[in-house]
Amino acid sequence: MKKILIANRGEIAIRIMKTAQKMGIKTVAVFSKTDRNAPHVKFADEAVCIGEPPSNQSYLRADKIIEVAKNLNADAIHPGYGFLSENAAFAEACEANNIIFIGPKSKAIKIMGGSKLAAKDAVKHYNIPMVPGIDEAITNVEKAKTIAKEIGFPILIKASAGGGGKGMRVVEQEADLESQMNRAISEATSAFGDGSVFIEKYVSSPRHIEIQIMADSHGNVLHFFERECSIQRRHQKVIEEAPSCILSPELRKKMGEAAIKVAKSCDYLGAGTVEFLLDENQNFYFLEMNTRLQVEHPVTELISGVDLVELQIKIARGEALQIKQDDLKIKGHALELRVYAEDPLNNFLPSVGNLEVYKLPEGDNIRVDNGFEQGMDIPIYYDPPMLAKLITYGKTREEAIQLMIKAIDNYHVEGVQTTLNFGKFVCNHEAFQSGNFDTHFVKQHYNPEAIKAESETEAKIAALIAVKQYLEDQKILRLPIK
Repeated sequence: MKKILIANRGEIAIRIMKTAQKMGIKTVAVFSKTDRNAPHVKFADEAVCIGEPPSNQSYLRADKIIEVAKNLNADAIHPGYGFLSENAAFAEACEANNIIFIGPKSKAIKIMGGSKLAAKDAVKHYNIPMVPGIDEAITNVEKAKTIAKEIGFPILIKASAGGGGKGMRVVEQEADLESQMNRAISEATSAFGDGSVFIEKYVSSPRHIEIQIMADSHGNVLHFFERECSIQRRHQKVIEEAPSCILSPELRKKMGEAAIKVAKSCDYLGAGTVEFLLDENQNFYFLEMNTRLQVEHPVTELISGVDLVELQIKIARGEALQIKQDDLKIKGHALELRVYAEDPLNNFLPSVGNLEVYKLPEGDNIRVDNGFEQGMDIPIYYDPPMLAKLITYGKTREEAIQLMIKAIDNYHVEGVQTTLNFGKFVCNHEAFQSGNFDTHFVKQHYNPEAIKAESETEAKIAALIAVKQYLEDQKILRLPIK
């Protein structure tokens, strides 16, 4: 494997290129017209424009991407995450054109990445705990009411295809079922082109725990422990950490073994993530499998000391995993904050503008997987609008949290709103610091006014410091301002 095309953009494209560069492999970037001057384009050895800014005219154009790979003699394509990463047809097209797809085979994507119902059907013979509900798509409202009464309200209506919280509705009572079901079907159809939905029992006070797995073509499957992903807005993750602060060694072992069974159920290959719900009684239930590298993979890399992208590439080359499960140990604790261009004071709506100031934090045990530069505009075409991932590592959870707060304070962005202050709010909150939280953290604890007040205070302090510096520079003031 001498050259890899990265079918993605932003921070994940650069992240993959760094490992390829370390391994002596050339890289090809693809980009839309709006990303012509983006950092991932400059970082690659070669770069080709593949279309207009909308993703369906560029990053989702499988035919264009394969054409570029063939023209530039790329041996492989890494899809990153999002876009075509869980598209079975794209994986098949790569195979048909003798291009290595750095990911699972198309069959596994169809089973696990395409439909949650197909995934449930695949694992049900492996004694994997699942949330009570139905394992078939449903559109008939009266039938849905009957099923809901059988499993008991509240229930959760979920889109069979896709994820990210789209096509998902919690229904507390029968009177709301029809309207919420219609909304879920409509949203799923719009987002995924598939309006299939199914019904599950709604698990109250859940934790979102996921297990990183890696499988080679020689029958070896390993798990790389868990990630805690319960801090979410709109069912989408914002802060992740590894390991979870509430898993016992025994529960960690059980969940890891269950994740390996899920991978074996579909003859999996490469990096994947098995997602579980954990209830307040420490019962866990299979949710789904993501057949790709996850956004939050850096926290796993930091606590395991393993480069997951390097393993992906080696497995794609046909190599066997050189480590065994007993070789893997958890070392320290890692946190990740997704730095989105969103306004936490306005329901996390996208914030469009120019990065007038964009300075990243630096220091030991601080990692920033970044995709932007000062002076760049935030494109309106790609959702969610992620600027970077801020990751901190410590010997303990407390150390990682305190370093995250410090790193946020040294991450300077002007021109757009970001989730940085939200991340600081979470890290300072007693519920998060104590580990006593679940996926309802934002609903239960988030106070936009608290962030607003803190931002205004920080702005006043910054203004005072600037005035003090000016007066000192002009030799008008000699006394310190307190």
